[in-house]
Amino acid sequence: MLQVKLICVGRMRERFYMEAFEEYRKRLGAYCRFECVELAEQRLPEEPSAAQIRAALEKEAGEILRAVPQDAFLTALCVEGKQVPSEAVAELIAARENSGKPRLCFVIGGSFGLAESLKNRADLRLSMSKMTFPHHLARVMLAEQLYRGFKINQGSHYHK
Repeated sequence: MLQVKLICVGRMRERFYMEAFEEYRKRLGAYCRFECVELAEQRLPEEPSAAQIRAALEKEAGEILRAVPQDAFLTALCVEGKQVPSEAVAELIAARENSGKPRLCFVIGGSFGLAESLKNRADLRLSMSKMTFPHHLARVMLAEQLYRGFKINQGSHYHK
């Protein structure tokens, strides 16, 4: 069974995001071993300098990389990433399921994004849109897209 790990910087506190995410977490349980890990966001001053932001992102990157499973296909969600249709997510799932290394790992950064070094380490940079979304909403959206990808591969009518 495919292992899917979602690594997120920052804690989800809003009940409506938590409930939506939990619904997709339950649904994904029928298709994969799904795990979500929340890592602490580095504290920064009210108006941080670019150097302070870079240093914080590098610290977060170290924590993220320690949580990435060995042999996992690593996808970094970032605004400059590639935008793909849901069918491409389904293809990524199928490719990993049929590989000798059935592990997928997705990373969602905090309010300042992800360190460049982490994005360079990723096998894929993925963008959900040119629009900006709260990173907690991105978590819900990614979980839904993963569920949709499994349903596409199953031939379900969920994806129309």
